[in-house]
Amino acid sequence: MTTLSEKPSAPSTRQVSKRVSQSVFDGSRLRVVLLVDVHDGAQQQFLEAYEQLCNQVAQVPGHVSDQLCQSIENPSQWLITSEWESAPPFLTWVNSEEHVRMVEPLHSCVRDTRSLRFHVVRETGGAAADSAERRRLQTSPRIGDGVIRHALTFTVRPGSEAEVKRILADYASPRARVDETTRLCRTSLFMHGNRVVRAIEVRGDLLAALRHVARQPEVRAVEEAINPYLEQERDLNDQESARVFFTRAALPAVHHVTADELTEGERLARYYPARPGSGMRLAELLAQRDEAAADDPDSPVLRSTIFQRDDVVVRLLDVRPGLGAQAALAEPGHLAGLEALLDGEPVGMDLVTDRRSPDA
Repeated sequence: MTTLSEKPSAPSTRQVSKRVSQSVFDGSRLRVVLLVDVHDGAQQQFLEAYEQLCNQVAQVPGHVSDQLCQSIENPSQWLITSEWESAPPFLTWVNSEEHVRMVEPLHSCVRDTRSLRFHVVRETGGAAADSAERRRLQTSPRIGDGVIRHALTFTVRPGSEAEVKRILADYASPRARVDETTRLCRTSLFMHGNRVVRAIEVRGDLLAALRHVARQPEVRAVEEAINPYLEQERDLNDQESARVFFTRAALPAVHHVTADELTEGERLARYYPARPGSGMRLAELLAQRDEAAADDPDSPVLRSTIFQRDDVVVRLLDVRPGLGAQAALAEPGHLAGLEALLDGEPVGMDLVTDRRSPDA
C-alpha cells in the first residue's frame, strides 16, 4: 500500500524555452481529440467504418491507443481520442496520402468534424506510474501570444505562374472580424516557381476563421479564378472535392520562436526542398537552430515559423528592417549538417501580398 510519504517515480521533464510558443518537437506524448457529428441514422455505419479504421491505425508507427465514445445526451455526437508517442509520427501519418484514403469511408456518414491536438503536460494514475521512465513532460507550460499560425500550399500548372500571381495579388481583403472571439490578423502569400504558400495568422478559432474566409465573395472569386490553373483539380461546389483539396493543401505550423516581440520586421519566406521522407527531420533541425539563435542579439531574425508537410518545409521569417533579404538569410552555418536532408538548394520565395487587419 502506498502511504502519504511514498511517491511514485516522477516522469522525466524537459525545460522549454520561453521564446518558443509552439513546437511539435518536445518529445512529450500527444493526445488527439476528434469531435464528430454523425448524420442521423448513420451511427451503425459510422461504427463499422471506425472499427475498420482503428485496426489500420494500430499498425501506424508511434500510435499508442485510441478510444471511441458516444454522447450520453445526443447519439449523433461522438468523440475519438488517441494517444501517440509524440507529435511528429502523428503529423507524418495524418498529413499522408495513406490517411486521406484511410478515412474516406467515414466521410459519407459524418456531418462535421473538429480535430484538437494536445501535448501531455501532467498526468496521474496507473499510466503515469507504470511508464514514468518513458514519458517526457514539460517542466512548465508554453506561454504563447494568442495567435494561431497555419498555412496552405498547392501547385499550379507550369507556365501559368505570372497569371496566378496577378490574380492572387489583386483582390479585396475579407472582413477581419469573424465573430466575437475570432479575428483574422494577417495573411502573407508567397510563390516560388509553381508553388503557392499562403500563411494565415488568427486570434481565436482557426477553423471558424478558415470557413469565414472561404465564404467571403472576394475570396471565392479569386479561388474560382485560379481553378483552371491548379495541378490538383477541385470543384468548390462539391463538398467532398473541396475537402480533399484543402486536406492535401494544409501546411501545419510545427514550430514558432520569437526573439523580439516589439520590433516590426520585414517578412520573408524560405522554401527548403527535403529529400523523400526527410521533411520532419529537416524541420526539427531548423527549429533547433532558430531556438538557439533566438538568444543571440546579433541574429537578424525577429520571429520564425516553420511549416512542414511531407517533404515541403517552409520557414516564414520576420527579420530586422534594412538588412535586405540576402543578408537576413545568410546566417553563418545555418545549413551546415543539413545537406543530407535537402533535395536541392533552399530558395527565397517571392512575396505576392502581405495584408494585416488594421487592429491586429
